[in-house]
Amino acid sequence: MASAAAGGVSVWHQRPCLRWRTPVSSASNKVAFVKKTVSSHDIVIFSKSYCPYCMTAKAVFQELKKEPYVLELDEIADGSEIQDALSDIVGRRTVPQVFVRGKHLGGSDDTVEAYESARLLTLLGIGSKDDP
Repeated sequence: MASAAAGGVSVWHQRPCLRWRTPVSSASNKVAFVKKTVSSHDIVIFSKSYCPYCMTAKAVFQELKKEPYVLELDEIADGSEIQDALSDIVGRRTVPQVFVRGKHLGGSDDTVEAYESARLLTLLGIGSKDDP
């Protein structure tokens, strides 16, 4: 069984996540799209389906029994442009990029660290890792 390097969070047997696949038109619309997506969902992960770091970030939320809104950038026509928009917004083009309640959490390591320190629980309004 594979697990997150620092957190021991299982990356196997993941529940399906919500996914988005419709293309967005212009570059300025892509920035607006990212901002609207982030503000419209409690948890958003900009991901690539084959990325082990993305799998680790998704597994953290599985462990918390939370269903993130996941955009698999390698599965949509304008995924690269959305990645460029992420770079404009957060200064990083790498995946995953995780947002919780409108706040940029960071990448995989940031997500695992926030989980281990219980900061993620606070951001999600969860009292403990066992709360729904």
